[in-house]
Amino acid sequence: MHPVFQSSRRDFTFGPWKLSAARTHIMKSAQAERLADELHMPSLPEMMFGDNILRIQHDRGFGIEFNATDALKCVNNCQGMIKVACAEEWQESRSETEHTKEVVKPYDWTYTTDYKGTLLGDTARLKRVMPSSFFVLLRFFLRVDGVLIRMNDTRLHHEADKAYMLREYTSRESKISSLKHVPPSLFTEPNEISQYLPVKETICEKLEFPEKLEPKAEASLETMCVKSK
Repeated sequence: MHPVFQSSRRDFTFGPWKLSAARTHIMKSAQAERLADELHMPSLPEMMFGDNILRIQHDRGFGIEFNATDALKCVNNCQGMIKVACAEEWQESRSETEHTKEVVKPYDWTYTTDYKGTLLGDTARLKRVMPSSFFVLLRFFLRVDGVLIRMNDTRLHHEADKAYMLREYTSRESKISSLKHVPPSLFTEPNEISQYLPVKETICEKLEFPEKLEPKAEASLETMCVKSK
């Protein structure tokens, strides 16, 4: 017998902050279809955990959260992107397959997203919570066999005595043809393969807390540095 999946929720308290992490079931097909219609996409990822969430919220209401629905809103649902061109390359390499013509869709079928979290005006994976700080890593990892590997990381860090959070977004990508010197066994290991993927974009931001801590205040963004290649 297969073990029964159990939904879980964990809450952490960090001074005035509450960190909540919820892990739930895969979204039901009817819900997925409704969401796909709302996002104007032909379909959603096969395994969509729509109710999974990581929320970091101050007791005055502001904060940041990470959820799959908002991440999908950052996916390009138009045709003609370079990401779709990769799908065409993938299709050509498998032209003998019966159903290859069904692969290319009028949207980014890789679901690549540069989602960096949703700011709360009343963010993955929780790596650590310590008395002095917390650190969050949100990772998008894509491997298209024979074509490319792409990894978008968002790191969020806050120290207890600071009135801001630091958020760093890094996008890495490489064609498989450029990774001939790398053991293929590393292609499925994000932590190992990352050192071989060239950095395409880096964005560092300072998320400042509102000066007046009112329930409906919104966090502001101050860009500290932006590097693009």
